[in-house]
Amino acid sequence: MNQKSIILQGMAPLFQVFDMATSVKFYTEVIGFEVISTSAPQGEHFDWVLLRRNGIELMLNTAYEQDQRPPSPDPVRIAAHEDISLYFGCPDVDALYAFLLTKNIAAQKPFITGYGWKALHLKDPDGYLLCFHWPVKEE
Repeated sequence: MNQKSIILQGMAPLFQVFDMATSVKFYTEVIGFEVISTSAPQGEHFDWVLLRRNGIELMLNTAYEQDQRPPSPDPVRIAAHEDISLYFGCPDVDALYAFLLTKNIAAQKPFITGYGWKALHLKDPDGYLLCFHWPVKEE
């Protein structure tokens, strides 16, 4: 057996989040993900969630146990979040930007990247960078 004979299907990054309810609300109500599974089958309080949208999966896990969570995020602990990015294919970046404005989400205006794609950047509630981009058609 070699690595090409091993079947891999999909990938789901795992983000550590400070406030699960805030993060789930952002990813479901703003980005359009659906909750697929949680660590607690009933109730609103859970420490892990699997989200999915159009075959894209993302897992969120609480950064602290409920009884150990500080009143606010530790800046040292979340500093590395700026080094982590998710890139989403988004054929209509301008429409997404307009939608984000209706949700009062602070997003950077769309721009053309050095590699020729239109892109929009924003940060999620925990400071992870999200980029929505699509190749610019040459005319």
